[in-house]
Amino acid sequence: MHITPWAIPSFRRLFAAQVIALVGTGLSTVALTLLAFDMVGGNAAAVLGTALAFKMIAYVVFAPIVGGLAHRFARKRFLVAMDLIRAATVLLFPLATQVWQIYLLIFLLNLFSAGFKPVFTATIPDIVTDERQYTRALSMSRLAYDLENLLSPLLAGLALLVFTYSSLFMANAVAFVLSALLILATRLPNSKPSDRLGTLSQQINFGLLSYLKTPRLRGLLALYVCVSSASAMVIVNTVVYVRDTLGRAESGVAIALGAAGTGSMLVALLLPRLLDRRPDRPIMLGGAILMALGLAWMGTGPGFSGLLPAWFLVGAGWSAVQTPAGRLVNRSASAGDRPAYFSAQFALSHACWLVLYPVAGQLGTRIGIEMTAWLLAANVLLFALVASRLWPARDDEPLPHVHDELDHEHEHVHDEHHDHGHDGSEGDEPHRHPHRHGRIEHSHVFVIDDHHQAWPRYRVAKQRHSHHHN
Repeated sequence: MHITPWAIPSFRRLFAAQVIALVGTGLSTVALTLLAFDMVGGNAAAVLGTALAFKMIAYVVFAPIVGGLAHRFARKRFLVAMDLIRAATVLLFPLATQVWQIYLLIFLLNLFSAGFKPVFTATIPDIVTDERQYTRALSMSRLAYDLENLLSPLLAGLALLVFTYSSLFMANAVAFVLSALLILATRLPNSKPSDRLGTLSQQINFGLLSYLKTPRLRGLLALYVCVSSASAMVIVNTVVYVRDTLGRAESGVAIALGAAGTGSMLVALLLPRLLDRRPDRPIMLGGAILMALGLAWMGTGPGFSGLLPAWFLVGAGWSAVQTPAGRLVNRSASAGDRPAYFSAQFALSHACWLVLYPVAGQLGTRIGIEMTAWLLAANVLLFALVASRLWPARDDEPLPHVHDELDHEHEHVHDEHHDHGHDGSEGDEPHRHPHRHGRIEHSHVFVIDDHHQAWPRYRVAKQRHSHHHN
């Protein structure tokens, strides 16, 4: 069997859709900067900072709502609709004449991105079902993301030699339409039905609550505090250090950010082979240590020649955490619940950035860049320690647990939890009818779902585990 996911036609189309949408978004990010500068001149940075906050709020609030309800929609139609609505929204940007209109459009655009991105991410493991192939798919996604960060400003600069910045918004709209067409042309497997019950609010909260009940995902969230601490330092304070402290040109900022991007891409390339031989946990905790080392190096006031290797280490570290993150989320969810889990991951990770971007900026302004780097390095080490405590070292073992006797009715297929007789009137699976679950004690690899609503204690064979349903 090919280890590369390129052998799968559906993956090739979806990856192309992702890259095209990424490049389009990168172009319109540059165009937005120019639009803000045209509108408010020297206050553009404040406008863009507020716009970024609106983006993060849209991600944090809206992603779990969509993820909790995604199992109700046909996935392909949903993704195509999100792409087309994003295309229409981007076309409205050149018409904006007031700052509040920019904020509204940014919020709307990212509302639909918060719908699209996690559901798209949750679709990849349905297509790339082998874990080694899936790891390589995650590596490619990380590379695409880093390359877009490095190349989009260059592409936008070249486009602006010929066109006005309004045309960059047009290019982004075209990119979203192309992405929609590629998704339309892709055969997506039917997502497995989720037999999730409960009220609307329970379904919306399912992903967040299940995520936070899963030990390895609690550890992952702590590691995302590390990532957001380090990346906020790089993104917010590099420009101040290079331009103000060192008095270097704008190109120095691009080179410094490029050092972090290079570290990230190098690790993304190396990780698949490493993850074939080593578990995720030590690699991801090692990534946090690299970020702390890079930040501490920055804290020594290393000048430009020291800044580059420091940021290279930080980029390598954040890639070692972020690239395998999808494996952890995938491992923690049953197939029908993946969109809810990936949406929770999307929302919670962006909540970390929502807090740490302004913290890094405020600290940099008030106590200086070097002291901020030391504080954030300490924060990274603290949360790496928290992650190591929350995420057990042997977390992939089957867990013994008990289900109490229960009568209820919901849509189901026959599996180890539904082994019962029929009178012939129930219809094809998945089907719905009243049925009884006898009391069972068994052991299997554990995920939180409607049948398993609390995590059993490790290596406790007789842990009582109630089986709640509304």
